[in-house]
Amino acid sequence: MKFNEKLLKLRKEKGLSQEELGMEMQVSRQTISKWEAGQSYPDFTRLVMLSDFFDMTLDELVKDLDVQEVRESSLTNEKIDSIYRVSQAVDSVFQNKMLKDFIKGIWWFIVGSLIFMCVVAAVVLIRNILKFI
Repeated sequence: MKFNEKLLKLRKEKGLSQEELGMEMQVSRQTISKWEAGQSYPDFTRLVMLSDFFDMTLDELVKDLDVQEVRESSLTNEKIDSIYRVSQAVDSVFQNKMLKDFIKGIWWFIVGSLIFMCVVAAVVLIRNILKFI
């Protein structure tokens, strides 16, 4: 019997809902649901808590657990987390670059405007001087 099936059987034998078991294990109902569906596995601390709660040894609780499946699931979750973190970092860099480009654009607009006003002032000044000559 797989771990998820065993957990489901043990919970039902105790007459507990997923929410009640979740409260005992200090996790959400959704976490218990994922454990029972085989979508994720409890960490070591939760395994110890489960074995104590169901009054069985860790060996009895996890016997027949496909360790390779747990490893693959863990790697998949790590990859998803890694992709999410990279995505957030790229978004942050992109937004930061956009802000820098926007500030740089405003800076060059101000500098260009000042240069233009200086050129206009010089032309007006030279024109006025040439009138008097």
